[in-house]
Amino acid sequence: MFPRNIYNEEHLLFKNSLEDFVAKEITPYNEQWEKDQMVSKESWKKLGDNGYLVMQAPEAYGGLGIDDFRYNAIFTEVLGNSGCAGPAVGYPLHSDIVAPYILHYGTDALKKRIIPKAISGETVLAVSMTEPGAGTDLQAIRTTAEDKGDHYLVNGSKTFITNGYLCGASVTAVKTDPTLGAKGISLLVIEEGMEGFTKGKPFHKVGLHAQDTCELFFDNVKVPKENLLGHTGQGFGYLMTELAQERLVVALGAIAAAERILEVTVQYVNERMAFGKPVSKFQNTRFKLAELASEIAVNRIFVDRCVELHCNKELDGANASMAKYMTTELQCKVADECLQMHGGYGYIWEYYVARAYADARVQRIYAGTNEIMKELIARKLLNK
Repeated sequence: MFPRNIYNEEHLLFKNSLEDFVAKEITPYNEQWEKDQMVSKESWKKLGDNGYLVMQAPEAYGGLGIDDFRYNAIFTEVLGNSGCAGPAVGYPLHSDIVAPYILHYGTDALKKRIIPKAISGETVLAVSMTEPGAGTDLQAIRTTAEDKGDHYLVNGSKTFITNGYLCGASVTAVKTDPTLGAKGISLLVIEEGMEGFTKGKPFHKVGLHAQDTCELFFDNVKVPKENLLGHTGQGFGYLMTELAQERLVVALGAIAAAERILEVTVQYVNERMAFGKPVSKFQNTRFKLAELASEIAVNRIFVDRCVELHCNKELDGANASMAKYMTTELQCKVADECLQMHGGYGYIWEYYVARAYADARVQRIYAGTNEIMKELIARKLLNK
């Protein structure tokens, strides 16, 4: 509803092209992907063929070299607005959350081996931090990487890994020195086909049914030294550095999804009749829609500002945490209120609002729980 001015004509042309692609190549297949509990490998390759994956990668690695995060933001927004929640999570995670670790900290040899295939969609990327006994408390991870001279020997497991089942490469947090806490954490790229690296079946989740979330297992996996990202013991710092963009990506998806839910609901209440008139004629409906539209507009302006800051390399962790916290809380609120306005039909899976309600809930958990977002905001506020 509020005019936006962060995108120019080229951005809008890109947006229109992407919307056409999503309508043709993603939306018609989403129902089947939800049954399969994952998107198809073919969809990844189609994205790659059209230049939509890892757009920021330098031309030296086969990328477009687009140093303008607004294109990445549009990609996430269009997917978030599509109603296809599984793809809306998995594709941006691949390009905007995982690939940057390899691009920023990987050796040239590693980038030449992984990035071109990530751009083409041949290799799906995942990031593996969470373990059965360590989620938010990353320092408590128990997956170890023992230095064996020319390689690391990795043992342990990860859980709740987005893109886990299809992943061809995983940026994996490991303990290279279990005695040093956060300073003993390193990041390794573990690749499909390495002996001892196996995957569990995709979890049957409350929502995000087309997203292949699963466990990963490492049993004496030999990982070459060149697969180390950056320096040993620096992994925790790298993770903290990249989290601002990750949380912005989540916020972009959340606000786009909230806008779509409201749009669908406005259409529904205009068509649904009760007591001889459209539901939209009742004051409660009108006031609820006005409240939600106002909150979405305010959050949209803040997210757009965060995109601008990020493009200028000025987005800090506190503002990214605010964006993630506020938009995901709002997404869940909008889904709940709009489901209520659908009445009994809102609880039927074939209605978009029911799926949106189920898909929204996890947004407040991953990329750092919203309780952690509040803690990070408070630390900046109190300078502690």
